Amino acid sequence: MTDTPRSTPETPRLAETFAEVEDALLSRWPETRLEPSLDRIRALTEVLGDPQSGYPVIHLTGTNGKTSTSRMIDTLLRALDLRTGRFTSPHVERMSERISVDGEPLGDEEFVRAFNDVAPYLQIIDDDQEHPLSFFETVVAMGYAAFADAPVDVAVVEVGMGGSWDATNVVDAAVAVVLPVAVDHAAYLGTTAGEIAVEKAGIIKPGSIAVLAEQSPEVAEVLLERVAEVGASVVREGLDFGVASRVPAVGGQMLTLRGLRASYEDVFLPLYGAHQAQNAAIALAAVEAFVASSEQSQVLDAEVVRAAFAEVTSPGRLEIVRRSPTVVLDAAHNPHGAEALGAALEDSFTFHPLIGVIGVMDDKDHEGLLAALEPHLAHVVCTQNSTDRALPAERLAVVAREVFGEDRVSVESSLGNAIEAAATLAEAGAAYGEGLGSGAVLVTGSVVTVGEARSLLVRQEKRA
Repeated sequence: MTDTPRSTPETPRLAETFAEVEDALLSRWPETRLEPSLDRIRALTEVLGDPQSGYPVIHLTGTNGKTSTSRMIDTLLRALDLRTGRFTSPHVERMSERISVDGEPLGDEEFVRAFNDVAPYLQIIDDDQEHPLSFFETVVAMGYAAFADAPVDVAVVEVGMGGSWDATNVVDAAVAVVLPVAVDHAAYLGTTAGEIAVEKAGIIKPGSIAVLAEQSPEVAEVLLERVAEVGASVVREGLDFGVASRVPAVGGQMLTLRGLRASYEDVFLPLYGAHQAQNAAIALAAVEAFVASSEQSQVLDAEVVRAAFAEVTSPGRLEIVRRSPTVVLDAAHNPHGAEALGAALEDSFTFHPLIGVIGVMDDKDHEGLLAALEPHLAHVVCTQNSTDRALPAERLAVVAREVFGEDRVSVESSLGNAIEAAATLAEAGAAYGEGLGSGAVLVTGSVVTVGEARSLLVRQEKRA
């Protein structure tokens, strides 16, 4: 008796529009539904011909700062005349932001093409695995294939969550960057920074150069053990590189960065806060490490470095999107990020009063986030974004009243209404004894909240 052969799956209909790709991707397992295995993404990249092996990779993990740092690395690499691919997540406004070539997100037609390159194989992998491919795994494969098709000289890849089991981790990175590690995604990664560091250390592979941000002792111990275990080399912030000096400036800050081979003075970074200066130092070290690994000149031209950092942007990271009153967006979504945000507000701005519009995800430490922001906000308007994961505004307000007090909290479930309510409070700053006209609005709490606010406000600015 012979086994009945498995029927050949129907070839899926290829997408014709961006909307069709969005629908197809969103119909898959959401990126919040996790099953710790690389089997599915490995199977998919294998049938695609392992495109991720066709170019060197700089791989980034950490609790906060990945997107800003990856954008800095990307900008500096392009200034060195290298063609880059960049994979980042989550997106701020459009799904195609996750895959960039030469600093620009894929256009609609390119995004459709990237999906159609992998679409014929999705059902095959689904049928062969215990669980279907997720949204995130599919987009990762699209990115890796698009980078091979470009082709790129180097890919800058940001993990989605963690490290070891993250779908991006089918690469063996030339440079593995670990940004500061704190507690986030505790339900998936662990309840202590040390536990989470074990997962994030998984991107450090044999032969990698590990670029490590300054860490707590328990995290540093885990990362250095991983470096020794796999035989990687390591450079560390504070020992081998770092920020020598920083001074807030109009539109950003002036830095002196101590790199691995040289120091770079008078570097203007058009982003705010000590955390962004730290990200710049890490980005510089990562590029220096990459250049050294590729046997190019190990000292970067100072003018090239200055020009590159002066061009850096990071949407949704202390980004001013409107005036009268000023509206600032920041994607801080955990206590660690909120503390960095608060320090940057004190360091770089003089808003009086500053009114917060906060919408968070239900699975985040919203009490810790609120507590970190409380000293910096005169009033908070609790709201919610449009996703199913959003914490209802009324539930957020219950906790906010405990942190801020009854009189400093209001509720507007509609994000648009919340921003308008906050703008009214900011413009009436004299009611807080702070001076009319000096108020501002801060929208924060989630990348999704910030993305939806950005879409609303940028459209308003264009109509005006």
